[in-house]
Amino acid sequence: MSRTATLKLQQWGNSLAVRIPAAVARSARFRVGQPVEVSAQDFNVLVKAIGEPQLTLAQKLAAFNPDRHGGEAMAAKAVGNEVI
Repeated sequence: MSRTATLKLQQWGNSLAVRIPAAVARSARFRVGQPVEVSAQDFNVLVKAIGEPQLTLAQKLAAFNPDRHGGEAMAAKAVGNEVI
C-alpha cells in the first residue's frame, strides 16, 4: 500500500486543508470519525491517531444483539402512567 502522496494545500474557510488519500489512510489504519492529534514539528506536520472513532447510533444499533443484551434493564412493576 502507498504510504506517501504528493498533494496540494487547499483553502477551507480560514484554514488550510489536505485530504488524506484512501491508501495512505488504510496504511495508517485511520477510520472515519477517529480522533487525531495534529502537531507542527519543525517544518513538518504530524497527524497521529489518539483514540477509537465514536460510533453513530446506527452503528450501535447494528451491533446490538438481543440475545446478549436483551431483556429489561430493571425488572419492576409498572408505576404511574404505565399502569393500565
